[in-house]
Amino acid sequence: MTNHSGTTGSPGSPDNDDTVGGERQRARRATDLDRVPAVQERPLPEHQVTLRTPEELADALPYLLGYRPEDSIVLVALHDADGRGRFGGRARLGIPASADDWDSAAGQLAHGLVTGSERRGAKPEQMVAFLCQEPAKGETGRQVVERLRPLAQKIRLACGSLDVPVVEALCISDGRFWSYCCDRGECCPPEGRPMGLPGTSVLAAAAAYAGVQVRGTLRQLRARLQPLETGAALEQEVALDTFGMELVPRVLDESTRAGVAAETLELAERMLRRFAESPVMSEALLSDLRDDELLGHDEAARLILGLQDRATRDRVAEWMEDGEAPPALRLWRALSRRCVRPYHEHAAAPLTLAGWVAWSSGDELEAREAFAMALAADPDYLFARLLHQACNEGLDPESIRRCLRAERTGRQRKIAEAPGMVDAAPGDGMHTGHPSATSPDDSHSAAKTPVRERRPKIPRPRTSAGTHPGPARPGTTASRATKRTADRRTPRKRPEGRTTARPDGGCDGIGGTAM
Repeated sequence: MTNHSGTTGSPGSPDNDDTVGGERQRARRATDLDRVPAVQERPLPEHQVTLRTPEELADALPYLLGYRPEDSIVLVALHDADGRGRFGGRARLGIPASADDWDSAAGQLAHGLVTGSERRGAKPEQMVAFLCQEPAKGETGRQVVERLRPLAQKIRLACGSLDVPVVEALCISDGRFWSYCCDRGECCPPEGRPMGLPGTSVLAAAAAYAGVQVRGTLRQLRARLQPLETGAALEQEVALDTFGMELVPRVLDESTRAGVAAETLELAERMLRRFAESPVMSEALLSDLRDDELLGHDEAARLILGLQDRATRDRVAEWMEDGEAPPALRLWRALSRRCVRPYHEHAAAPLTLAGWVAWSSGDELEAREAFAMALAADPDYLFARLLHQACNEGLDPESIRRCLRAERTGRQRKIAEAPGMVDAAPGDGMHTGHPSATSPDDSHSAAKTPVRERRPKIPRPRTSAGTHPGPARPGTTASRATKRTADRRTPRKRPEGRTTARPDGGCDGIGGTAM
């Protein structure tokens, strides 16, 4: 039986990984199975928030993760410090739809959190488990509790097999919570207890004082990156079909690929300026709707197809910090939403770029979700796989930023030293915080005189033999999605007399250029 009067955990100080702190600390709490935050062995801070009851634990969960979990198993490690529990690592996993998978899910989650904590310095003494799921249609919260009871037992057994007992296991559903570890009717009645009003607890007050806000749910975060399902999706598919017939053969042809890359970089810079000049909106939904209006269907199609070239993608990955990062992140989100269902695999490039910029900006939560979605779109997309692994292992993105900065600096130096060359090439105008002022009319000449460069050397894991897995062969920078597009059906025809409007007031006819 759980001792509800005892201390079950406390957030630490602002410089502690366990505290409710700033944006970076909040993002670090949203852990996937394969990443457990470092366990910091430090003296307890002078000022703490102590949690003593199941209600306080249930209320604390969104602040521990940085978002409100849905359909999730969450494990939180507790470390003993002078007889008081201290929160350690957190691990989250979606609840498997089939009960046949519950055994493996429970074992995998417990093993990942315990071994991750040990690898970072200290094995947990205890665990707190949460099962979060809303009732299905016609189901009640109490029925959810009973349906998930076997899963809670499997989690307790999995943790117990690792000598880490679960001191509390809560189910949160339909605005109420239940304890699987306590059957005392006076504190844990069968009908459950209602959750407190959001923002009214002591922990919520401490978080508000520290400037922390819970970011909603993962579903809301993913919605910003998922393909459009409105009437505009068909128009976007038509644009992708049309420009795919024009661009894909050029991307696959060694003699014309550089021209497509230069055109894509120039268009991307113009879009970046357009997004940067648009006022920032605080509400996510309104911001995304406004960004969708800033991007024409033809422009989105050209960028999506052009970014399938890996060298081009690596060039725009340099827009990762200072004044470049916010508009770049909005642009990559908008492009991800334009990868409508028939072109879903093409979303791997903009999703990975969105994840990279988010990670570089300190938002590990969005970064991990974007990387995971990129790998769902294309499981073999190496760029997403490497960045996802690095982010999950808690590596510092600065090492990658240094590589990209060095690539840009070296390229600009070569351009400056070469006689008769222009001062900047497409894609190089953002190093001062402002895109280059290349005009749309210069795209043809830019395509004729592209600047060839090496790809940024993103660190890659080595095999036991010390070699990099899957080295790219010369002449194979086009992605698998691009090559598959070359075999797609004949594009749908646009309605007669119809053109695609651009946000800047112009329009592109059939086969016209949006560059």
